[in-house]
Amino acid sequence: MGALAKGLKNIGFHVTGSDENVYPPMSEFLAETGIRVKAGYSPDNLEPRPDLVIVGNVIRRDNPEALGLTKAAIPYVSFPQCLSHYFLSGHTSLVITGTHGKTTTSSLLASMLYEAGLSPGFMIGGLVQQFGSNFIVGTGTNFIVEGDEYDTAFFDKGPKFLHYRPHIAVITSIEFDHADIYPDLSAVIRSFKRLVEIMARDGCIVACYDDPVVRDVVKNAPCRVVKYGKRENLNFSLADLDISCGTTSFSVLKNGTIFGKFKSVMPGLHNALNALAVIATMDTLGVASNKIVEALPRFKGIKRRQEVRGKVRGVTIIDDFAHHPTAVRETLIALRAAYSGQRLTAVFEPRTNSSRRSVFQKAYVSSFDHADQIIVKEPIALTNIPENERFSARKLTGDLCSRGLDAHHFSTTEEILRFLPKNAVRGDVIAILSNGGFDNIHSRLIEILRNNGPDIA
Repeated sequence: MGALAKGLKNIGFHVTGSDENVYPPMSEFLAETGIRVKAGYSPDNLEPRPDLVIVGNVIRRDNPEALGLTKAAIPYVSFPQCLSHYFLSGHTSLVITGTHGKTTTSSLLASMLYEAGLSPGFMIGGLVQQFGSNFIVGTGTNFIVEGDEYDTAFFDKGPKFLHYRPHIAVITSIEFDHADIYPDLSAVIRSFKRLVEIMARDGCIVACYDDPVVRDVVKNAPCRVVKYGKRENLNFSLADLDISCGTTSFSVLKNGTIFGKFKSVMPGLHNALNALAVIATMDTLGVASNKIVEALPRFKGIKRRQEVRGKVRGVTIIDDFAHHPTAVRETLIALRAAYSGQRLTAVFEPRTNSSRRSVFQKAYVSSFDHADQIIVKEPIALTNIPENERFSARKLTGDLCSRGLDAHHFSTTEEILRFLPKNAVRGDVIAILSNGGFDNIHSRLIEILRNNGPDIA
């Protein structure tokens, strides 16, 4: 929604917004853009009367501002409807989908197409360091959008990505997620099958064939399917993966023949596969292989994706968006490889509707194996579901300790901020995993270590 707000302002609209809780980096981004965001929801926010209201999918039907909107008979549309009408029309739509890696893959594709001279437009869920933005109109023919399978709005319960009319759709992975709107994996799969069904015959799906669910979803695709992954018999295969000294290097085979050797600043197998999806997409668009090879090392990363927020008195603080059990596991595997020999502490805040449910309680137990120390914050309870269906940080840490791991749970961020500095030693890497602001824990921890930390220099 923040990206869309900036995009609409850039094409000439006056834009304001409402939100219950705006936190960095998006709050800072909107302030710099000059877009006023009102705190909380109220019919009063609709004065002066706007010409159009874009309703985000966090808004429920009984939201006071939504009630005021319908009563005032002001025209309104969903986020995907607005994006499709104002920005995708007249462009080649490149839609990045999947349970994991959407923001990273979208950001990589935007950056690498830009480096290759194609000036794409994009709208992405994270702030791309290279542009200092998550939205650019672009002057080229391609427009990249992060295609979310979450529902569209209270008046449209279908997945967002169905509105984006992809010419090329990337599917990175398919797992169960969004337990608040999908009852099971089968329901998630049906959404992706609907996406495949609407693909044009002259379109293309770039699919991760390491994932058996993805393979099944695309098997009857009406368009061409470009297969990528670790296996050798694919259209694009990963080889010679090496993660060391803060960089990842790998080779790419196209139909069994060497396509190029690549280097990336992003650690981890999962990030190499995200890059491979982009390489396959760019080749499908006709970009020369040498330009693709040259573009990848120039990528500067994304805020909140393995982002180093600071290094203070020998302690490295990392911010990451991981919250799904698979994403937590893969992120910690990548950080373990990137910071070999250093103690790795994972600080986890379950915040999504799914992570605060017991549906992932058991799955999280094996997600933290690559951390030396685990800290879990007890989440704000989902009061609309029975207590036995809620996630428990106490239970998770108990299960982790029973497996021989050093795990602790705390009720508040303040307790975590008292614990971490007392236990920090030089060389520690503290990875803070949350899809929210986490009470600004990153900056607060850096400040405490800088001013009042133990003698670890």
